[in-house]
Formats: sequence, structure tokens, C-alpha cells
Amino acid sequence: MNTDDILKKLIAFNTVSRNANIDLMHFVQRLLKDHNIATTLIPNEAGTKANLFATVGPNTNGGVMLSGHTDVVPIDNQNWTKPAFKLVEENRRYYGRGTTDMKGFIACALSAAIKAQRCTLASPLHIALSYDEEIGCVGVHSMIAMLKDSPNKASLCIVGEPTNLAVATAHKGKTAVRVECIGQEGHSALAPKALNAIYMACDLIRIIQDTQESVKAQCNEEQLEDIDYTTLHVGKINAGVALNIVPNSCVFDFEIRNVSQDDPEEILNNIKTRASELLKPLKVQFSQAAITYKVINQYPGLDTPIDSEAVAFVKSLTGANSTTSVAFGTEGGLFSKVLSIPTVICGPGSMDQGHKPDEYIEISELRKCDQVLSKLLGVLEKNKM
Repeated sequence: MNTDDILKKLIAFNTVSRNANIDLMHFVQRLLKDHNIATTLIPNEAGTKANLFATVGPNTNGGVMLSGHTDVVPIDNQNWTKPAFKLVEENRRYYGRGTTDMKGFIACALSAAIKAQRCTLASPLHIALSYDEEIGCVGVHSMIAMLKDSPNKASLCIVGEPTNLAVATAHKGKTAVRVECIGQEGHSALAPKALNAIYMACDLIRIIQDTQESVKAQCNEEQLEDIDYTTLHVGKINAGVALNIVPNSCVFDFEIRNVSQDDPEEILNNIKTRASELLKPLKVQFSQAAITYKVINQYPGLDTPIDSEAVAFVKSLTGANSTTSVAFGTEGGLFSKVLSIPTVICGPGSMDQGHKPDEYIEISELRKCDQVLSKLLGVLEKNKM
């Protein structure tokens, strides 16, 4: 099977993050087994989802790991004009959910692994496929734990998120926080005698907004244009039972997407300190008044030195003369921070098409990616790395 054939199969699996991905992983297992490539499946507790790891070539230290996530974002409430889970070719493009983000790269990587099996590699090629990346890089942790205990470690990781095959060396980290403001319920006709948790939440959200404005005020014009600074964002809020009841609880979720020089823990602690000042006068009348915080998801940013050997190597494969960064998060920060594997982001397609109805990838992008990975195999054949 070539890249296009594999992509057609991958798109047909509805691996929206809320669904299982195990059928897709079993397909990948069978495909690689047919070419005498052994795989390790790392399932979740329910057995409905799994990571997959495979190595082609010598069982030694070094080599290159190609990383991709198998889950995709939902199509709910999107106006698709083409079937989302069927590969459609039109105008030299392939349409379907995940074509760009990021089953296109996975198809290229699997095709490269099959070709690698016919070669005599001096350095190994590793394939690392994960689940639940789209909900915060959640699923990959069990695979990272396995690799951390492995006696062999890749010398380089290429995360194939869509960059139009530009070499990206950095992205922000993310900390997602769930906040609950606890007040005192009461009849709305006697509202001044109660403590409205929504009002408490609004005051705290104002602090979050002020923090964002303070960060933004320190940026130069170039940073502002590219949003190359830490951002804070409130994305969900839930409160209230009925209009005539003063709500005693308000829950909201917010995130911190931090650049490498900013510490999200420090930002969160500063918010907590300011919020505690809000509580002091409230607790005089309402002893139960409280604000709780729970970090519900967190992953580190990526900041690979642009003058590193890893970056120079990937640039030599793509022909790039420069590097870039990406605004979205990836699993790359975890591979870099937890496993100490130099990591870059480089894959076919553009995130401009990701997460949208009628998602597509230019077929020419897949061809370019195949060429880059063929060049990689040539290096792995000749060199130990």
C-alpha cells in the first residue's frame, strides 16, 4: 500500500476523540505485520483506545522517531459538503476529517516504515502513534512512560503536525484550570442577603482579563502581530438553577498558553493571590465563601534551540533555510521535556485547513512529505545517529 491507499483507510475510521481508536490501531498493526514489522500496542484501561509504537531497523540507541496522533476533532455543527470520513479527491486535494490534522503525515510515516523494512538501516526508524491529543495531549503519557523505561532512545523526534513542511522549533505550553466559586444561595427577592457565585466568578474573570492585558502591554509590535506572548482565555462557564434563586456555585474553565520564558504556575499563583483579596470581605458575612482551583490538563511548551544539530538535520531533509514556531500545542514538548529527545514540528499541510468543515490536504504536500521521508531513509541507511 502506498501513502494514498493508507490515507484512504485511515480517514474511514471515525476517530473523533470521544470515540475509540482501537480499530484504526488494529489496522495499522495488521498493515505493519504484513511487512514483518513488529508493533507494541499500549491500550487504555477500557481497551477502547491505544498508543502504538514500532521500530524498523537495528534494536539500538538512536535513530529518528516519527510521531503523530490518530484522533481528530468533531464535525458536529459544521457545514460539510463532502463526506467527512471518506477520502474524496477533488482539485488535486484530498478531503476528509484528519487529512491535514494529522492522518496525512501518519500515512506518509507508515509508508516510509514499509519502505524502510526493505532497506538495511544503520539507525532505526521509530513510529509513535497516540490517542487523545486533541483534548490536551492526554493519551500519549502511557507511551512516554514506556519509552522512558526503554534502554534505547531515539536521537530525534519529528512530530508531523501540519506546517507546510516548514521546520518549527517552538510552541506554547498549556495549563487548563477549572475554578469553582462558592457562595450562598437565597431567594432572588432577597438577593442582597445571599452571595451570588456568578458575581464572584465575574470578579475573578476580570482579574484573569487584567492579567492578560498586563502581559500584552509588555509586548512589542512584532509579538502582538504574531500573538507571540502568553495568553489567558476563559472558555466555559456553568452556573445557576433558576432565575429566582441566587446561585451558590459557579464553575468556569480557563487556560494559560505560555511562551517558554513565562512560568504558568507563577501566573496562576498571582491570580490566586489577587482572588484571595476578593474573598476577605465576603467571608466576614459568608464564612462558606470560597474559590477552588483544579488543574485539569497541562503540557509543556517546546523550545528547541534553532542552532541545534537536530534542527540542522531536519532542515537538510526539507531544504529549509529558516525555522518557525507554531501557535498550537503538540506532544513535542512532552517528548522533549520528559524523554530529553530533541524535537521539531514538521509535517505536510496547513493548520489553516485543520478543524474546519471540508478539511483537506494538497496532494502535492503528501508527495513532498514522501520525498522528505525517503531522504531520511537514505540517511538512516548510511549513518548511525
